[in-house]
Amino acid sequence: MPETKTPEITADQFNRIMAEELPFAHEVGMRADVIEAGRAVLRMPTDERQLRPGGTVSGPAMMALADAAMYAALLGRIGPVKLAVTTSFNANFLHRPEPADLIAEATVLKLGKRLAVIEVSVHSDGFDAVVAHMTGTYSIPPRG
Repeated sequence: MPETKTPEITADQFNRIMAEELPFAHEVGMRADVIEAGRAVLRMPTDERQLRPGGTVSGPAMMALADAAMYAALLGRIGPVKLAVTTSFNANFLHRPEPADLIAEATVLKLGKRLAVIEVSVHSDGFDAVVAHMTGTYSIPPRG
């Protein structure tokens, strides 16, 4: 069930964080389209920078998008916590992406005091098929 509370960070605020502190994500054109409390939708244009031999989007590019989406979804719940970091990451590549922007939809499944479990589905813009499914755990530093 979707979260109904106000997010702790906006898409514009997260896009500024990417520009200032996640230069790779910003340089390849990643941007947050939506951030809600516990849910985020990020977009990444695809071009030759993300392609692998054979002309498809590389796994590392999709993983970077998914990890950024996880971070955005988490910050939507806890606010701008710089030292929240990925502690585990699992990726399943399901289909070859279509030649379009990639969209990552992340949802916080469980939020504890020190750990958060987050799920991401990636699809090509304009297409329903999920091309990759990722899960990850983020470590949240103690508040204080």
